[in-house]
Amino acid sequence: MAKKLSGLDRATKAPTQRQIESAYRAAKARFAALGVNADRAVRAALAVPISVPCWQADDVAGLEVHDAALDGGGIQATGNYPGAARTGDEIRQDFDLALKLLPGKWKFNLHAMYAETGGRAVDRNDLQPRHFSRWIDWAAGRGIGLDFNPTCFAHPMVKAGLTLSSEDAGVRRFWIEHCIACRKIGRAMARKLAQPCITNIWLPDGRKDATADRWGPRERLIAALDEVLAGKMAPNVDAVESKLFGIGLEDYTVGSHEFYLLYAQSRGVVLCYDMGHFHLTESVADKLSATLLFLPKMLIHVSRPVRWDSDHVARVNDDLKNLCDEAVRGRGVDRIYWALDFFDASINRVAAWVIGSRALRKGLLRAMLEPANLAARAEYADRGAAKLALAEYREELPFGAVWDYLCLKAGAPAGLAWLRDIETYETTVLAQRG
Repeated sequence: MAKKLSGLDRATKAPTQRQIESAYRAAKARFAALGVNADRAVRAALAVPISVPCWQADDVAGLEVHDAALDGGGIQATGNYPGAARTGDEIRQDFDLALKLLPGKWKFNLHAMYAETGGRAVDRNDLQPRHFSRWIDWAAGRGIGLDFNPTCFAHPMVKAGLTLSSEDAGVRRFWIEHCIACRKIGRAMARKLAQPCITNIWLPDGRKDATADRWGPRERLIAALDEVLAGKMAPNVDAVESKLFGIGLEDYTVGSHEFYLLYAQSRGVVLCYDMGHFHLTESVADKLSATLLFLPKMLIHVSRPVRWDSDHVARVNDDLKNLCDEAVRGRGVDRIYWALDFFDASINRVAAWVIGSRALRKGLLRAMLEPANLAARAEYADRGAAKLALAEYREELPFGAVWDYLCLKAGAPAGLAWLRDIETYETTVLAQRG
């Protein structure tokens, strides 16, 4: 468990309301001088729904009744920090604390493997909305939405690394039935909670080395997806997610970026960009202005790859800043379904939720405070030096004062004050889990 640090203890003392409001008034004037309305930015940033991954709570273990010794299909959480959630109740309890520390509008993102079946083994193709009734009731009680995902990994019916693209008709049929069941579950969630449920299909299908047939699996995947997605299930929203490679699937991924980009455009479904699912030199931010010119909506999984798709906790790094900048500059924030996708078993898992979730909302607020019009005017006037100077000056502006004010407005702790709540919870709750 965490050790006490005297300097950090002092740093976690919350600023007073007077201090926050005073700093905000000064910051607001600085931004106003650049034509930026800080009040409007705060309101807009708080209104964006962000979907938080349930799998951070338990290292993607799930709640299924089955043999746990299964291939994870490229899913791997590293670390053994104490206190991982073991039940649905513990996951919900953990997120209840996180919600108190997070400003703004939130959703919770579930995988099918988090079904609660009363201790009975229910295979994935037999899942029904009633197996998620406790999740739905919990979300309704907290005024948050749910998103959903088929779990096409860590199961005996993943054969030779393939699911919906398998050459085995029986394997394909199982996963088609599973994905259809998940769409129905997503529809039930959306209806009950009166807001869209994004049901996102990702599968690990691919080959490890020297792939001989790249055409057949993709042809089969098209046919399988067409069957899965036949018929509307509104207010469920269907999405498909690409990947560059997975562990043990380094040579060939069936659902590549190009495959799903064209599939989404031709079938009218939502395309998902996961920030960890591309080559590290590719920029998801750069893809927004291309993709959203052709697609009406997009799902983004905000993650942080370190050398590979390692699903590190999101931070306000350059990738996140650039992503949010492009979304705001292109007036695309409301055309994007925002979600997080990370799982870190090496640190306090509730703290991971809080750090990553606050980071994305910080990135959105920062982008909404950009004097983008000034920069664009300088660009079109061929005043490159002025544009570069504005970009540098932006780093000097008192963003932190506006963020603290956003937290104050939302009733969430400012600064590092939330760490005290985490440490108390670790001592009184997480430490008791063994």
